[in-house]
Amino acid sequence: MTTERTTVHVVDDDQSMRMALSSLIRSTGLHVELHASADEFLAAQDTLGEGPACLVLDIRMPGMSGLELQRVLNLSGRSIPIIFITGHGDIPMTVRAMKAGAVEFLTKPFLEQSLLDAIQSAIERAQAAHRELSQTAAIRARFQTLSPREREVLALILRGLRNKQVAWELGISEVTVKVHRHNVMGKMKAGTLPTLISMLGQIQAADALGLDDV
Repeated sequence: MTTERTTVHVVDDDQSMRMALSSLIRSTGLHVELHASADEFLAAQDTLGEGPACLVLDIRMPGMSGLELQRVLNLSGRSIPIIFITGHGDIPMTVRAMKAGAVEFLTKPFLEQSLLDAIQSAIERAQAAHRELSQTAAIRARFQTLSPREREVLALILRGLRNKQVAWELGISEVTVKVHRHNVMGKMKAGTLPTLISMLGQIQAADALGLDDV
Protein backbone atom coordinates (compact mmCIF):
# COMPACT_ATOMS: atom_id res chain seq x y z
CA MET A 1 0.00 0.00 0.00
CA THR A 2 1.43 3.37 -1.02
CA THR A 3 2.28 5.91 1.69
CA GLU A 4 3.18 8.91 -0.48
CA ARG A 5 2.23 11.91 1.69
CA THR A 6 -1.34 10.71 1.91
CA THR A 7 -3.57 11.18 4.94
CA VAL A 8 -6.48 9.00 5.97
CA HIS A 9 -9.03 10.96 8.00
CA VAL A 10 -11.25 8.92 10.31
CA VAL A 11 -14.48 10.57 11.45
CA ASP A 12 -16.44 8.56 14.02
CA ASP A 13 -18.08 9.59 17.31
CA ASP A 14 -17.17 6.23 18.91
CA GLN A 15 -13.73 6.64 20.48
CA SER A 16 -13.03 2.91 20.65
CA MET A 17 -13.85 2.58 16.95
CA ARG A 18 -11.62 5.56 16.12
CA MET A 19 -8.70 4.03 17.97
CA ALA A 20 -9.23 0.59 16.42
CA LEU A 21 -9.39 2.06 12.92
CA SER A 22 -6.34 4.21 13.61
CA SER A 23 -4.32 1.20 14.76
CA LEU A 24 -5.34 -0.84 11.71
CA ILE A 25 -4.63 1.89 9.18
CA ARG A 26 -1.34 2.97 10.80
CA SER A 27 -0.16 -0.64 10.65
CA THR A 28 0.06 -0.21 6.86
CA GLY A 29 2.33 2.82 7.21
CA LEU A 30 -0.28 5.45 6.41
CA HIS A 31 -0.71 8.73 8.27
CA VAL A 32 -4.03 8.97 10.14
CA GLU A 33 -5.93 11.94 11.55
CA LEU A 34 -8.82 11.30 13.96
CA HIS A 35 -11.98 13.41 14.32
CA ALA A 36 -14.85 12.81 16.75
CA SER A 37 -17.48 14.52 14.61
CA ALA A 38 -18.16 15.97 11.18
CA ASP A 39 -18.00 19.47 12.62
CA GLU A 40 -14.59 18.74 14.15
CA PHE A 41 -13.33 17.52 10.79
CA LEU A 42 -14.61 20.65 9.01
CA ALA A 43 -13.12 22.90 11.68
CA ALA A 44 -9.71 21.32 11.08
CA GLN A 45 -9.78 21.78 7.30
CA ASP A 46 -7.60 24.89 7.29
CA THR A 47 -4.77 23.02 9.02
CA LEU A 48 -5.02 19.69 7.22
CA GLY A 49 -2.75 20.55 4.32
CA GLU A 50 -3.22 20.20 0.58
CA GLY A 51 -1.87 16.70 -0.04
CA PRO A 52 -3.89 13.67 -1.18
CA ALA A 53 -6.38 12.46 1.42
CA CYS A 54 -9.30 10.12 1.88
CA LEU A 55 -12.01 9.90 4.49
CA VAL A 56 -13.26 6.93 6.51
CA LEU A 57 -16.62 8.25 7.66
CA ASP A 58 -19.32 6.96 9.99
CA ILE A 59 -22.86 7.46 8.72
CA ARG A 60 -24.76 8.00 11.97
CA MET A 61 -23.25 10.55 14.36
CA PRO A 62 -24.64 13.20 16.71
CA GLY A 63 -25.00 16.49 14.92
CA MET A 64 -24.05 16.38 11.26
CA SER A 65 -24.35 12.90 9.78
CA GLY A 66 -21.85 11.33 7.43
CA LEU A 67 -24.16 11.82 4.46
CA GLU A 68 -24.60 15.49 5.36
CA LEU A 69 -20.82 15.92 5.57
CA GLN A 70 -20.48 14.31 2.15
CA ARG A 71 -23.00 16.81 0.79
CA VAL A 72 -21.15 19.76 2.38
CA LEU A 73 -17.82 18.61 0.90
CA ASN A 74 -19.36 18.12 -2.55
CA LEU A 75 -20.96 21.57 -2.47
CA SER A 76 -17.67 23.15 -1.40
CA GLY A 77 -15.85 21.54 -4.32
CA ARG A 78 -13.40 19.73 -2.05
CA SER A 79 -12.63 16.44 -3.71
CA ILE A 80 -11.91 13.78 -1.09
CA PRO A 81 -12.77 10.10 -1.65
CA ILE A 82 -15.04 8.75 1.09
CA ILE A 83 -15.43 5.27 2.54
CA PHE A 84 -18.60 5.02 4.60
CA ILE A 85 -18.88 2.68 7.58
CA THR A 86 -22.09 2.05 9.48
CA GLY A 87 -23.75 -0.40 11.82
CA HIS A 88 -27.21 0.36 10.43
CA GLY A 89 -26.98 0.55 6.67
CA ASP A 90 -29.83 0.09 4.23
CA ILE A 91 -30.10 0.00 0.45
CA PRO A 92 -31.47 3.55 -0.07
CA MET A 93 -28.71 4.95 2.14
CA THR A 94 -26.08 2.98 0.26
CA VAL A 95 -27.41 4.10 -3.12
CA ARG A 96 -27.47 7.73 -1.99
CA ALA A 97 -23.88 7.59 -0.75
CA MET A 98 -22.56 5.85 -3.87
CA LYS A 99 -24.40 8.18 -6.24
CA ALA A 100 -22.78 11.11 -4.44
CA GLY A 101 -19.34 9.64 -5.16
CA ALA A 102 -18.48 7.36 -2.25
CA VAL A 103 -15.75 4.80 -2.91
CA GLU A 104 -17.26 2.09 -0.68
CA PHE A 105 -20.03 1.51 1.84
CA LEU A 106 -19.16 -1.02 4.56
CA THR A 107 -21.55 -2.37 7.16
CA LYS A 108 -20.16 -3.24 10.61
CA PRO A 109 -18.76 -5.72 11.34
CA PHE A 110 -16.62 -5.71 8.22
CA LEU A 111 -13.44 -7.54 7.32
CA GLU A 112 -10.30 -5.53 8.02
CA GLN A 113 -8.99 -6.37 4.55
CA SER A 114 -12.18 -5.04 2.99
CA LEU A 115 -11.55 -1.68 4.63
CA LEU A 116 -7.87 -1.66 3.67
CA ASP A 117 -8.75 -2.51 0.06
CA ALA A 118 -11.28 0.30 0.00
CA ILE A 119 -8.72 2.71 1.45
CA GLN A 120 -6.23 1.69 -1.23
CA SER A 121 -8.79 2.44 -3.94
CA ALA A 122 -9.61 5.76 -2.31
CA ILE A 123 -5.94 6.69 -2.06
CA GLU A 124 -5.35 5.90 -5.72
CA ARG A 125 -8.29 8.10 -6.63
CA ALA A 126 -7.08 10.89 -4.35
CA GLN A 127 -3.54 10.79 -5.70
CA ALA A 128 -4.79 10.87 -9.31
CA ALA A 129 -6.96 13.89 -8.51
CA HIS A 130 -4.05 15.57 -6.72
CA ARG A 131 -1.75 15.05 -9.73
CA GLU A 132 -4.38 16.51 -12.02
CA LEU A 133 -4.81 19.55 -9.78
CA SER A 134 -1.03 20.05 -9.71
CA GLN A 135 -0.84 19.81 -13.49
CA THR A 136 -3.71 22.26 -13.87
CA ALA A 137 -2.06 24.71 -11.48
CA ALA A 138 1.18 24.49 -13.48
CA ILE A 139 -0.65 25.18 -16.75
CA ARG A 140 -2.45 28.14 -15.21
CA ALA A 141 0.84 29.52 -13.93
CA ARG A 142 2.42 29.22 -17.38
CA PHE A 143 -0.58 30.92 -18.97
CA GLN A 144 -0.13 33.86 -16.61
CA THR A 145 3.33 34.47 -18.07
CA LEU A 146 1.87 35.23 -21.51
CA SER A 147 1.79 38.88 -22.52
CA PRO A 148 -1.53 40.51 -23.47
CA ARG A 149 -0.57 40.35 -27.17
CA GLU A 150 0.42 36.70 -26.88
CA ARG A 151 -2.97 35.94 -25.37
CA GLU A 152 -4.68 37.74 -28.22
CA VAL A 153 -2.73 35.70 -30.76
CA LEU A 154 -3.48 32.51 -28.85
CA ALA A 155 -7.21 33.23 -28.72
CA LEU A 156 -7.36 33.72 -32.49
CA ILE A 157 -5.30 30.60 -33.14
CA LEU A 158 -7.71 28.62 -31.00
CA ARG A 159 -10.52 29.93 -33.20
CA GLY A 160 -8.81 28.22 -36.12
CA LEU A 161 -7.35 31.29 -37.82
CA ARG A 162 -4.15 30.96 -39.83
CA ASN A 163 -1.17 33.20 -39.17
CA LYS A 164 -2.08 35.52 -42.06
CA GLN A 165 -5.64 35.86 -40.76
CA VAL A 166 -4.41 36.54 -37.23
CA ALA A 167 -2.09 39.23 -38.58
CA TRP A 168 -5.00 40.89 -40.41
CA GLU A 169 -7.26 40.73 -37.34
CA LEU A 170 -4.64 42.34 -35.10
CA GLY A 171 -3.14 44.73 -37.63
CA ILE A 172 0.37 43.30 -37.31
CA SER A 173 2.73 41.50 -39.68
CA GLU A 174 2.60 37.77 -40.25
CA VAL A 175 6.21 37.54 -39.10
CA THR A 176 5.25 39.14 -35.79
CA VAL A 177 2.41 36.65 -35.43
CA LYS A 178 4.85 33.79 -35.93
CA VAL A 179 7.14 35.22 -33.25
CA HIS A 180 4.26 35.52 -30.78
CA ARG A 181 3.07 32.02 -31.64
CA HIS A 182 6.55 30.63 -31.05
CA ASN A 183 6.73 32.43 -27.71
CA VAL A 184 3.34 31.07 -26.68
CA MET A 185 4.36 27.50 -27.46
CA GLY A 186 7.62 27.94 -25.57
CA LYS A 187 6.09 29.52 -22.48
CA MET A 188 3.29 26.94 -22.35
CA LYS A 189 5.82 24.10 -22.90
CA ALA A 190 3.67 22.68 -25.70
CA GLY A 191 5.43 20.85 -28.52
CA THR A 192 2.44 20.94 -30.86
CA LEU A 193 -0.79 22.89 -31.28
CA PRO A 194 -2.95 19.83 -30.40
CA THR A 195 -0.94 19.49 -27.17
CA LEU A 196 -1.53 23.15 -26.38
CA ILE A 197 -5.25 22.80 -27.07
CA SER A 198 -5.37 19.75 -24.81
CA MET A 199 -3.58 21.61 -22.02
CA LEU A 200 -5.93 24.56 -22.23
CA GLY A 201 -8.91 22.25 -22.44
CA GLN A 202 -7.77 20.68 -19.17
CA ILE A 203 -8.42 23.96 -17.40
CA GLN A 204 -11.39 24.91 -19.55
CA ALA A 205 -9.42 27.80 -20.99
CA ALA A 206 -12.20 29.59 -22.82
CA ASP A 207 -14.14 30.21 -19.59
CA ALA A 208 -11.48 30.15 -16.87
CA LEU A 209 -8.92 32.25 -18.74
CA GLY A 210 -11.28 34.62 -20.53
CA LEU A 211 -10.17 33.73 -24.06
CA ASP A 212 -13.72 34.26 -25.32
CA ASP A 213 -13.42 37.91 -24.40
CA VAL A 214 -10.61 38.60 -26.87
